[in-house]
Amino acid sequence: MVTLPGSVVSRYDRFSRYNSPYPAHDRGCAIDLYPGDNGGPAPSPVAGEVIDTRTVRCPPQPYAVDTDHLILLDTGEHVARILHVDPAVEAGDTVAVGDSLGRLVRSGFFGRWVDDHVHLGFRAPDANPYRASGSLPLTVGCDVAPLAWDGTGEIVEVGETHVRLDSPAGGDGFVALASDGGVPLDGGLAHYAGAGTFGSPSGPLSLLGTEVATPTEDGIAWRDVAVTVDGVRATGLSLFASQIEFGTKLVFHEGHDFAVGESVRVAIHETTDPIRLG
Repeated sequence: MVTLPGSVVSRYDRFSRYNSPYPAHDRGCAIDLYPGDNGGPAPSPVAGEVIDTRTVRCPPQPYAVDTDHLILLDTGEHVARILHVDPAVEAGDTVAVGDSLGRLVRSGFFGRWVDDHVHLGFRAPDANPYRASGSLPLTVGCDVAPLAWDGTGEIVEVGETHVRLDSPAGGDGFVALASDGGVPLDGGLAHYAGAGTFGSPSGPLSLLGTEVATPTEDGIAWRDVAVTVDGVRATGLSLFASQIEFGTKLVFHEGHDFAVGESVRVAIHETTDPIRLG
């Protein structure tokens, strides 16, 4: 298990270990760190020497670049794998935590609703660092406070495939939307297979009165549920930890007709027809 110190995580606006469809995030073996502005600088979450950089093709998307990039760094104990940054560093360079690695890229691996971020995983020194899967389990050395939510809010931001509601009342530091029992949640509910918590659940988890997850040997698994906004089917809820204005994010991967200023109510129901994007 690798622990990313709280002093590092706090340099970023948001983070998530499970809000992704890709196997690299299975069992919490990678973390996505959101510095802020899309296309902005990418501060390094690790210190070390750059081993290699590689450019890779990514799925063609009309809103994304054609290529992504892998940066490998020797941290002294592990090899760090960093993705989604157009590198301004090269093999042999030494970087400190917070140094810019380059610019964030809008990768074709992202859904349209996904903000630019730094993907980070760690490998043992003798492991293949180029494979997409195989990173070590990762945790963060900071607390994430539970954020209670009644399912209501005003839309403050819209994109082609998402809406963001105004923030429920929260405290200082990192917060995440919590289950009805007060366990902070992480992942794409329930459009991504990845599901996790910032804490240790003792049993099934419910949200807005519906059971949404059950414990497994590796953490939790989403149940078959549907998310609706004023009765309109959404793809799901985007769950993460944030230390800035939170804003509940709802995904509509095929588009929506909602507008800024609308007050809405979100509900969750059991379904035999769950939406799964990965």
